Amino acid sequence: MIDINFLRANPDAVRENIRKKFQDKKLPLVDEVLALDEQRRALQREGDERRARRNALSAQIGKLMKEKNTEEAARVKAEVVENNERIAAIEQEAADIAEKLKKDMMAIPNIIADDVPIGKDDSENVERERFLEPTKKPFEVPYHLDILERLCGIDLDSARRTSGQGFYYLLGDVARLHSAVLTYARDFMIDKGFTYVIPPFMIRSDVVTGVMSFEEMDGMMYKIEGEDLYLIGTSEHSMIGRFMNTVLPAEQLPLTLTSYSPCFRKEKGAHGIEERGIYRIHQFEKQEMIVICKPEESAEWFKKMYSYTVELFVSMQIPVRTLECCSGDLADLKYKSIDVEAWSPRQEKYFEVGSCSNLTDAQARRLGIRYKTEKGNAFAHTLNNTVVAPPRMLIALLENHLNEDGSVTIPEVLRKYMGGKDRIVPKK
Repeated sequence: MIDINFLRANPDAVRENIRKKFQDKKLPLVDEVLALDEQRRALQREGDERRARRNALSAQIGKLMKEKNTEEAARVKAEVVENNERIAAIEQEAADIAEKLKKDMMAIPNIIADDVPIGKDDSENVERERFLEPTKKPFEVPYHLDILERLCGIDLDSARRTSGQGFYYLLGDVARLHSAVLTYARDFMIDKGFTYVIPPFMIRSDVVTGVMSFEEMDGMMYKIEGEDLYLIGTSEHSMIGRFMNTVLPAEQLPLTLTSYSPCFRKEKGAHGIEERGIYRIHQFEKQEMIVICKPEESAEWFKKMYSYTVELFVSMQIPVRTLECCSGDLADLKYKSIDVEAWSPRQEKYFEVGSCSNLTDAQARRLGIRYKTEKGNAFAHTLNNTVVAPPRMLIALLENHLNEDGSVTIPEVLRKYMGGKDRIVPKK
């Protein structure tokens, strides 16, 4: 949510930002917000004046009663009653306007960074850097589901019977490799100075609307029937929500946290061949990193965060590249975003395995996350980044470390988490 003071002073800049994100249907919101804001402030002024008048009248009644001027006192009392009725009406009207104003403000996208490439969708994202040179395998690389089945590492049929499409059982050494990746990622981030956290896996609606836009909420979140609770789509949701309506001591910033959680997503609209297997699923596990910092620190932390993901993948000898998200591919709360993509030897192209986002103060304004300054309280900046999400990580790892005999070499950094094993061999 952008600052109302910024919108008042720079309505044309807000309109231009909406156009850059190709959301022209939201342009009328700017004038609507300005009109609602003026109504709210006018009501505030009238309310203040009437409350001051009420205080003056109350003092006048006391004086008149002492003077035994009951007739005049009765007239003033009637004026007080009328004044109070108008104050009550003002407060109700102001509350209605404030609710509408908040809803409109939450629909207006955050101001994006000046250097964000302008484009309509993810097809216009811009490659920034590559790390490790992709190599072409001297043999045909099977689809990842076929690799998993030959390793006896997955059972989709049973999962369809128990849970439906988009779920799976991981088995044996593949399941162990999945856990090894998460454990390695946890230790990797702890070694970077991050505090390890296991958060709640369900959050209330006021947290959901604080961390994402309404469109994202509808497309991602599973609601618990009969409860004001949602299953998290990523641990960022509950990790940021932890600091809702708090004022943090400045000396505690930055807060650098890494969290493990299962994640639950509708994956609304997912389709196509790459949706088979474990590329797009309704339940997965993830290691996340979250930073809450002062505004002047967020640009530096943004670079550090996605570089950590790159470093993690490179340590497992998986080629990756960074891709800057264009304006039309940025979610409404995002100021800037970098995707990390891993190389797929089978497809001979890169695919997304993580995303790093700087949301500046957009989430903090929605959730009331502030920190103390010499001039008062200020909104913090929030950032989040995927350390690793093993389902997609497994695809990248299996394809890049697949051998011609069907075995998969385990990266050296993972072997201590695999009981010293250096490879997984096919059983079919």
